[in-house]
Amino acid sequence: MPRLPAELRRRFASRFRVALCRPAPGEVRTSEQDPEQGSAVVEFTFLALLLMVPLVYFIVTVGQLQGGAFAVVGAADQAAKVFVAQEDAGRARLAAERAASLTLADYGHPAERATVRISCDRADCMSAGATVTVAVDLTVPLPMVPFGDALRLDAGHLNASASQVVGRFR
Repeated sequence: MPRLPAELRRRFASRFRVALCRPAPGEVRTSEQDPEQGSAVVEFTFLALLLMVPLVYFIVTVGQLQGGAFAVVGAADQAAKVFVAQEDAGRARLAAERAASLTLADYGHPAERATVRISCDRADCMSAGATVTVAVDLTVPLPMVPFGDALRLDAGHLNASASQVVGRFR
């Protein structure tokens, strides 16, 4: 590999030192000559905090929404399964609502923020072959907001539905 001429090496080394803010060999700088020495650390720390805090908050919010999505899908599915396993419609509605609230609680969402709607394709929900649909709606609050309820600050409104067919043989 050919070597660079001495003049090019000197110019390259000089530009490299300037780019790295290094003094030339034999040159001694004092703090009076370079008053901004050390300010890059302060600027980097300030900018890192300024950019990282919103990024971390965004990631936490997306995590809350993803957890809420899993919660409503699981709650709708479990409520529909519990509904078709019961003997009469009154107990089935109560059991389905309980199953939905328990599933939401497992994911860390209070049942007060959710609504459960149960509908059937027939007048008699418990007749064989009837399709039961359970829809769950959930409001996910913004994380770490102290007055979020009073200000109505929500990260999102999620919903999911699941359907089950009442079996012929129970």
